[in-house]
Amino acid sequence: MNATEISFGMVMLLQISIGVAMNAFLLLFYTRMVSSNPKRSFSDLILAHLALANTIILLTLGVPETISIWGLRNFLGNVGCKVLIYLYRVARGLAICTTCLLSVFQAVTISPTTSWWAGVKARLPRYVLPSCTLALILNMLVDFDTTLFMTGPQNGSRVRMILDLKYCSKVIESVETALVISVVLSLRDLLFVGLMSLSSGYMVFVLHRHHGQVRHLRRPGHSQRAVPEVRVAKKVVALVAFYVLLYGRQSVTLSVLLNTRGHFPLLVSSHMVLSFTFSALSPFLVMHGDRRMRTFWRKGPPLSNVDDS
Repeated sequence: MNATEISFGMVMLLQISIGVAMNAFLLLFYTRMVSSNPKRSFSDLILAHLALANTIILLTLGVPETISIWGLRNFLGNVGCKVLIYLYRVARGLAICTTCLLSVFQAVTISPTTSWWAGVKARLPRYVLPSCTLALILNMLVDFDTTLFMTGPQNGSRVRMILDLKYCSKVIESVETALVISVVLSLRDLLFVGLMSLSSGYMVFVLHRHHGQVRHLRRPGHSQRAVPEVRVAKKVVALVAFYVLLYGRQSVTLSVLLNTRGHFPLLVSSHMVLSFTFSALSPFLVMHGDRRMRTFWRKGPPLSNVDDS
């Protein structure tokens, strides 16, 4: 093992450790918020699901990747690879869907109050849990191919390897099957990334208009605090922008790796480290935008759930 591999191993281990700890804290925090006041906590429920998905991503792919970097390769059998990578793929899809749900629901929340939107906003909380359940079922079905084609490490000279993770391999002999799977996964990702981008763009438009409307109400030297919905919307927009930026980086890197015949170990290692960046760092964006965190650290857990994030 050279110095570069040791450096990447240390960075990945640090990133996973911090990410798991912070996501576990957010999961417990927002679960408590939901249980204390279920009627006013649709965003807290979605954030709890996102924290759970991020935790599973870091554990199911981050830990094996770190172990493989430190030199251990064949530590998972066929069944272990199928289960572990399937859980990772489902969790990754849930992270995309959950971030999209959070963006769409928050866009509805801050939309102008009209007779039609008022009815939608009133019914919004009851749609959260069914939407999360539907997202779970969708991703379990879409990523089911993992249980069929994922195996332990294989000899690349004898089989067609679509994906080689050193400790696990995805083997698909049929080019047509591999193409269909790639198209389905790409369509799912593009659909939800597109939806979250559109809803975030709409929120930016609404926030810009809101800023123009309240600007003339501010007296010189007077700082007007934003209403809770505006603060939450800004947090969601930042979270979505962060995700879309990293998703674009991942897509470009994968395209380079798949379309070049050369072997670039440094690029591959950098790609794997950055693959966990959203799951590891998004909790800090969420905590920074939630004012209840300050109350939690200063006075302990709040007694009631006030949607003032």
